Amino acid sequence: MDANLDNPRLLVLVPVFETGPPCDSVSCTVSPCARTLALSHAICILTTHAAVNQSDKMALFLPPIRLGARVCTSRAASTPKFYSTVHGLPTPLQPNSSVAIQQALNAPGARTDWTRDEISEIYNTPLFDLQYAAATVHRRFHAPGAIQMCTLMNIKTGGCSEDCSYCAQSSRYNTGLKAQKMATVDAVLDAARTAKANGSSRFCMGAAWRDMRGRKTSLKNIKAMVEGVRGMGMEACVTLGMIDASQALELKDAGLTAYNHNVDTSREYYPNVITTRSYDERLATIDNVRKAGINVCSGGILGLGEESEDHVGLIYTVATMPSHPESFPVNALVRIKGTPLGDSKPIPFDAIVRTIATARLVLPRTIVRLAAGRINMSEEQQMLCFSSGANAVFTGEKMLTTDCSDWNEDKEMFDRWGLRPMASQHEPRTSNLGNVLPNSFTEIREATEQEAKTAA
Repeated sequence: MDANLDNPRLLVLVPVFETGPPCDSVSCTVSPCARTLALSHAICILTTHAAVNQSDKMALFLPPIRLGARVCTSRAASTPKFYSTVHGLPTPLQPNSSVAIQQALNAPGARTDWTRDEISEIYNTPLFDLQYAAATVHRRFHAPGAIQMCTLMNIKTGGCSEDCSYCAQSSRYNTGLKAQKMATVDAVLDAARTAKANGSSRFCMGAAWRDMRGRKTSLKNIKAMVEGVRGMGMEACVTLGMIDASQALELKDAGLTAYNHNVDTSREYYPNVITTRSYDERLATIDNVRKAGINVCSGGILGLGEESEDHVGLIYTVATMPSHPESFPVNALVRIKGTPLGDSKPIPFDAIVRTIATARLVLPRTIVRLAAGRINMSEEQQMLCFSSGANAVFTGEKMLTTDCSDWNEDKEMFDRWGLRPMASQHEPRTSNLGNVLPNSFTEIREATEQEAKTAA
């Protein structure tokens, strides 16, 4: 076996041979010779991450080892019995299980001509098969076990004029949140340094307002923040509401890596959630960002009172864009008292897994981000999300106005499950560390401290 194969899965079946019932042969000298066992070494089946067809499997059969002093030779051994719940070789999904699933498994790369019916077929595949297919595609396009760590800072809190029914920062709702002025450039860069020292490779900055009209001073400061974050060797992402083409170009010139602008849900359900900004206005901002050469980060929120077909519609929106978003955040609604959705029912966990797995199959090259609501998931639930195709998280002290999984908690979880921080995917503007993130949290902290000493 090649120990360097990418995360192979090994199944060992141990057959037990029995010699039959007690022997009554007069020539038998074994007393008693009943049920002498002969165990084989094992039957080992090794499948790589690309295993889709039977021809991709390797089977290694080793000769049996006889256990015990003597074996009765007066009877032939019976058919081997496999003391396992698995009989025979593990097989991939059958071709007739789902045409759309097979198309996703065999696709050489991203495609933007998905139909809504195809995505619905994938989403409604039995969950066990759906997760298996998503994990297979994930290992074709991404390094298994590598998780992008992102930290999100609220650089302008509260006072937003929009009526997003899930948001604590809307001035229309009484949530107890006080509006604040925009954070200073120095305060933001200090927070970015802390995030980098704790393993984050992307630093995201969010401002609570509708758009950037008339905010020239704020845009100037945000560009300075972006330049500072990029100078640390980190990716920089912002979410600033609606922006026009010229503002997008200014952010691009400052070195912005990605712009987040979620579509939130399906086009059909969207008016039930927001009335002050149209679906097409969101798509127009995304188009301005894409045309400026900035990576698009766009996803949605689950648990807004929508149906499963709205999850399909959400994925259909981003899957049929001219190019897929670089990242697709999957948020589970964090219910906030005082908002219209403050008393809504939690989204069932299987719907989260289905959405992640479907997004992975339909958006094979996209980073699928396990975003808001992760703090309410058990460690085992998070692992199921990762094994279904999620490969990014938000980590740190806060996620805008809500609690976030702590860095130390995530470090311990990563160590237990063999996960590692993903390296930055983009060249930094200036950095002594280059664009390769060390492979462990200890190395990250040491490298950051060394860089600070060098700069001093």
